[in-house]
Order: sequence, then C-alpha cells, then structure tokens
Amino acid sequence: MGRVGYLSKGLRHVAEIGVKALRLAAAAFGLMALAVFAPLAPSMAADGSLLAYGARIAGDDARTRIVIDTDRAPTFTVHYLDNPVRIVVDLPATAFGFPAADLKPTGLFKDIRYGTMDADSARIVLTAKKPVKLVMAKAQADENGKGHRLVLDAEMLPADQFTELVKQQSWTSDDTARDVGAVEPTQKADPNTFLVAVDAGHGGIDAGATGTDGVTQEKDITLAFAKMFADKLNAQPGIKAFLTRDKDQYLSLSERVTIARQNRASLFISLHADTLKQKDIRGATVYTISDKASDRLAGEVADRENNSDQIAGTETKTQPAAVTDILMDLTRRETQAFSISLAQDVLSSFTGQISMINNPHRHAGFQVLTAPDVPSILLELGFLSNKEDEKLLLNEDWRQKVADRLTEAVKQYRVSIIANGG
Repeated sequence: MGRVGYLSKGLRHVAEIGVKALRLAAAAFGLMALAVFAPLAPSMAADGSLLAYGARIAGDDARTRIVIDTDRAPTFTVHYLDNPVRIVVDLPATAFGFPAADLKPTGLFKDIRYGTMDADSARIVLTAKKPVKLVMAKAQADENGKGHRLVLDAEMLPADQFTELVKQQSWTSDDTARDVGAVEPTQKADPNTFLVAVDAGHGGIDAGATGTDGVTQEKDITLAFAKMFADKLNAQPGIKAFLTRDKDQYLSLSERVTIARQNRASLFISLHADTLKQKDIRGATVYTISDKASDRLAGEVADRENNSDQIAGTETKTQPAAVTDILMDLTRRETQAFSISLAQDVLSSFTGQISMINNPHRHAGFQVLTAPDVPSILLELGFLSNKEDEKLLLNEDWRQKVADRLTEAVKQYRVSIIANGG
C-alpha cells in the first residue's frame, strides 16, 4: 500500500488521533497559506468589468501562492508558455485596482504582469524561474461575504513534464481542468510499495560542515552514505528508495520537502554530519520536528541546517502567519507521531551497535522536516568536528554497518505499521 495506507493503518498504533489518513489528500498542498481576510470589496468597476481590488503573494523556490480579491466570481483559463517559462491566466474584462507592489515577484516567479487585452478580456502573465505548474486554481467566495478570491497555487515541475504540458495544449477553455492539478510523481513505484525519500544533506555551493582535516566536506559524506543506504533499502522486498539528489547539486530545503511530497513518499530521512564547538561530543543523533528545541544543542544544530538556503542566496523571507486549518493541524500531529515512532525504531536498532550521543532523540524546528503528511527524521550520522567520528564517517565498513542498522529500523517501522493497523 502507499503512503496514505500506511499512515491510516498505523494511526491507532502510534497516534490514536482518529483522523483518517484519506483526509491527507485534502491537505496535500501544505503551503503556508496567505492570510485570507481580504479588505471589504468596493463597488464594482464603473464599466461593469470584473474588479480586482486586492492581491498578495507568498512562497519560496518550490511552492508559491497568489491570491487576487475580486468583486464577484471570476471565470478564467490557464495555459503555459516556454522560453521563458510562463503561466498565462486569462480573465474577462478586468479593472486591476490594487497597487503593483502587492504582486511583487517572489518565490517561484521573477516577473508578474497583468492588464487589459481588449474590450472583453484581460490577462495575468507569471514568468517563472524554473518549470512550474498550477496545482490549484480556483475561485471561491470570501469568508466575510464581500466578493470572491482567485487562488493560484504553483509548484516546481520536472522539466520533461513541463515540456509535455506545453506540447499538449490546444489553448481552449477545456485545457484548464486538465492543466491544473497535482504534479505527476517521478518515482514509478507500485501502489503497494513502501517508498522512502533519502535526502543527502547539503550539496553544490552549500558544502555543509568541514572536517578537522579541513578537507572532508559534509556534502560528500552524506551523498556517499545516501547512495549506500538507498541501495540497501532497494534490496528489501516491498520497499523502494529514491534520492532527493544523486549528484553534487544544490537543493533548497523546500525543494527537498516538495520532492518527497510530490512522489508521495512514505518516509523522509535527511542525512547530515555536522560540526559542534564542543569537539569532544560524538555519536549519532536522531531529530524530529518541534516548534521548540528540546535543548540548546538541538537548537544550534537546527539553526545551522536552516541557514543552508541563506548560504546559497535563496533564503525566502518569513511569510504571513498561516490561517489555522483543522484538517492540516490534525494531519501534522498525526505525522509527527509517526516521525517519533520512526526515530524510536532507529534508536532501538542503533543501541549497542552504533555510538550515539547522550539523549540521542532530540527535536527542534528543522525546515527540512516540515512536510505535513510525510513522517520525517533528520539523522546526524556523527560530527565532523570530532576526530574519532570523522574517521568513522570516512570508513567504508562503518558506513555499511550504519546503513544496515538504519535499513533494519525502516523495516521494523513498516512492519509495525502494517501489523498494528490490521
């Protein structure tokens, strides 16, 4: 069974929250929502055109949301253009009455233009930084009963899928329903396969930590281990693993999370080998997400890992506070419970076999663990600031041993979910 099935079957065993995992589909996008409380709609445009009286945008280089406030429900069509990558949203005659600064390009988009096409039509053109697709485009009534909103949720898209999207268009209104929707998974796993996203931390311009010798780089350690670990998982019946990166390339934290979600992963495991000021601290650590760090060390590690985007120059500014969605909140709690269960399985598998720090299960606000519907852990294999750990991290036999123990933990987690879910 897929991710949804595993979460559903394990609910009574781990979370006991009573939310059916099928509801995950309703919360699948998971982008931090923009505040939806729009200003009161003014009177309609003098000439009877649709009036767009407000707009806002938020997101990052993997997911971005645009909301446009209108005086009534708009009709619209969506199409795509290449060279450069653009999303075209066609509207009926529209008066744009909001400041241009309200749609200042951010996240996935580097340029946004809008205006009248002719007496009967208007157009919004969103120029993207990379291949992109609208996973949601809908008009909905505003909660305060004054007007409507056009909500456009965009996600990054594999280049080959975007090429096909452009090629298959006929530019009729019928295209819109087909060209708005979830991104097709790149991993062609059987629905009954337990799919694991293995995330090699850092990469490309973001080298991560450096060893005591001044040569060893974290990005190389994590990629070598990720490949070995994925190979071992792929040798197990009923389990398939894929890498978020399989070469020395930079991926933002949000891109890593989005890759796991788009492929409907059952688990997400992010691999790291950090450095600490305290050179004597050594051993493996398993982290799960939490709004509040379990201790100062966990907080410091999370801060460093979250700075990866800033190092690469892709940091996204803090977005407006999300509006609470009860389904999403319950989904996050359910997922966090499964993440903790996985962490405990890892610690059990490591005990007596792999050296761990004191209190080896810790938690903090790691951005790479924010998928609301994919159980996720961050594993510090060891610390490159410690000479003994660095030697082990470079040792092939030791890496094989850790990969074997980690594989056993994943197998145990899968078995417990199935067994206790009936």
